[in-house]
Amino acid sequence: MALHPKGVNHLAISTNDMKGQLEFFCDVLGCPLKALYWMHGVANTFHGFVELSPESYVAFVQSPANPATSEIGVTHAGNPTGTTTAGTMQHVSFHVDTFDELLAMRDRIRARGVPVLGPLDHGMIQSMYFAGPEGLVLEITCGSGIDPDQWVDPEVVELCGISADELARLRQPDEFERPPTAVPQPPRDPAKPVLVYPPAIYERVLGASDEDVWERFSETTPPVPPRA
Repeated sequence: MALHPKGVNHLAISTNDMKGQLEFFCDVLGCPLKALYWMHGVANTFHGFVELSPESYVAFVQSPANPATSEIGVTHAGNPTGTTTAGTMQHVSFHVDTFDELLAMRDRIRARGVPVLGPLDHGMIQSMYFAGPEGLVLEITCGSGIDPDQWVDPEVVELCGISADELARLRQPDEFERPPTAVPQPPRDPAKPVLVYPPAIYERVLGASDEDVWERFSETTPPVPPRA
């Protein structure tokens, strides 16, 4: 079996209105609240989770240091075709199993006073679009899979500078066989992505063993003790 991520466990969205986001996702979309607590290792910051499925959540992070302003075309796209800064979320789509469920979600959202554009048929999926709090662009989709033979456009492949060999590798990524011992941290490479922390702290953390990181930074105690 190919080794790759099997889904999105959680999408974390910054907010300045935790209650408003939870009201929208729980009431308008029907997603139950599963967690709301002080974010581990971060001062004065709340972390909230609503459930899409037992393996998939939308999370929110509220910090007093979050910027208070947004700008359409820079921080937020504003609509499904809008522009936004590279590396930021243009929009996010949530899955339902059937077209009838898509229509039911349309009616639930509209019944809460939120306009919905669609449904419409994209060929590979059917979907509808609507806005969420704080400028989010949201979509709900149904569909059973995408056939790359039909949906990988040779013209767009060429415009992206992807060669035939590269395309074959992208469509069928190399298998990975886990070695018997853990792979060590690679040396710092400016061409590779890195997390943004103060350099001295980041280097110190990367220099620690995986076991030490696990012991020092894991926090497993829930804020509410289990019922007896």
